[in-house]
Amino acid sequence: MHMRNNRRSFLKAGLGAGLLPLGYHSAVAAPPTRSPNEKLHIGAIGVWTRARDNITACANEQIVALADVDAGFLSRMHALYPKTKTYVDFRKLLEQRDLDAVVISTPDHTHFHAARQAMQSGLHVYCEKPLAHSVREVESLVRTAAACQVVTQHGNQHHASQGYRQAVAILQAETIGKIQAVHSWTARPIWPQGIERPPAAPKPNHLDWDLWLGPAPARPYAQGYHTIHWRGFWDFGTGALGDMGPHLLDPVFTALQLQTPRTIQVESAPVSAESAPEWSIVRFEFSHAQHARQPLTVTWYDGGKRPSAEAIGVRRPPPHGTMLIGERGRLFIPQLGKKPIVLMDDKSTPKIDVEPGLDHHRDWIAACKANTTPRFPFSKAEPIVTTCLLGNIALRIGTQLQWNAQKKAFDDNAMANALLDRRYRQGWESA
Repeated sequence: MHMRNNRRSFLKAGLGAGLLPLGYHSAVAAPPTRSPNEKLHIGAIGVWTRARDNITACANEQIVALADVDAGFLSRMHALYPKTKTYVDFRKLLEQRDLDAVVISTPDHTHFHAARQAMQSGLHVYCEKPLAHSVREVESLVRTAAACQVVTQHGNQHHASQGYRQAVAILQAETIGKIQAVHSWTARPIWPQGIERPPAAPKPNHLDWDLWLGPAPARPYAQGYHTIHWRGFWDFGTGALGDMGPHLLDPVFTALQLQTPRTIQVESAPVSAESAPEWSIVRFEFSHAQHARQPLTVTWYDGGKRPSAEAIGVRRPPPHGTMLIGERGRLFIPQLGKKPIVLMDDKSTPKIDVEPGLDHHRDWIAACKANTTPRFPFSKAEPIVTTCLLGNIALRIGTQLQWNAQKKAFDDNAMANALLDRRYRQGWESA
C-alpha cells in the first residue's frame, strides 16, 4: 500500500475513534516509515519565485503535482516537470491520491489553509516562512501537526547553513560572554509600504484572481499585488519584519532559546490601514533567555533604519545583519547564513569550531521517510514567527503592548487581541 494511503487510513481510524482532536497530541502509533531509497511523491503549492528554489531542492525525489493560480507560471514549471499533474486550485491537488508530502511557497495569507488541509489529509509539509499570517493560525498549525503526526519543516532554509550553525555554537559556548543586547536590521522592504490601496486595474488573463485572494477579503485586482508587492499589504503579507525577521533572528532564537517577548515597543513611519510602514524600529523585551542577561532586549530595524555606532560599535553597518553585544565582545551574524564575525574586546582571536552546513530540504525529506523530527519543525518555528507577528500588531496599534504568554493574549488591549486572528472570506471559513 502506498505510504500516503497508509497514513490516511491511520488518520481516519484515529479521527473515527475520537483520538485526534486538533487541540491535543494523539496517543495513536505513528504511521509507517519507508525505505530511505524510496522516493517521496511531492506536490508543490506555488511554483514560481521562491517556489522554484524549493522545488529544485526537492527534485531528487519525485515531483508529481504542481498547483499555481498563475497559468503562465504553471505552464513554465510543467515544462520542466512534464510528468506532473497540474492544478489551479491547491485544494484539488490535495485530493491527489499518490502524494506523500507538499511544499508550500504561496503568499503569506494562504499558508495556513494549504498547510492545515495538507496535514489533515495525512501529508508531510514544508512551508515557507513566515509559517502563517496570524498568531492564532500559527498555534493551530502546531496543534494540527502534533495531532496528525506528520513531519513538518519551516522554510528558514538558512537555519541549516554553516554560518548560522556556527553562530549558534559561538553563542551557546558564551565565547563573547553573556549577551547584553541584540540588534537586527534589514534594508527591506524592497516593495511599497506605507501606502493606501492601489486603484483597480484589468486582471491579467493568466491569473485566477479569486483563487489568489483565497481567504483574504474580496478586493479588485490592482497592479503590483502579484508577484511580490503583496508583502507590504496587511491582508496578504507581513511586511519587512515578517519577511526577514525569521531569517535574521533565527540564530538568536535558537541559541538563546527565546520564546515570546513580554513587552513590545515601537517607532515607525505612519502606518496605514492597508499596509505596513515604510520603516520601523521594534523593541522586544524577553523575560528569560539562555546565555544572556535578564531581561534581554532585542531591537529590530527595517526600511533603512540601522542601530547607532554607539549601540553596535560599527559606523557603517551593511544593509542586513544581526549584532549581539556580549560581556567580552560582539558577534556579527551576516544575512543568509554567511560566516559570523567575532569581535573580542581584548582583540584576542578565539578558537572556534567549524560547524558543518546541512541541507534544510534533505533534512525534511529524510525525516519524512523515517517519521522522525527534522531540525526546524513548526513547533520550533512557533516562537520566532509569533514574535514577528506580535511586532506587526504593535506597529498597527502604535503603542506599547504587554504579551501574556500563559494566556496567549495581550494584557488589557482589546484592539490588539482582535488582531491575533483574522476573518476569512465566505467559502474559506474552515481549513
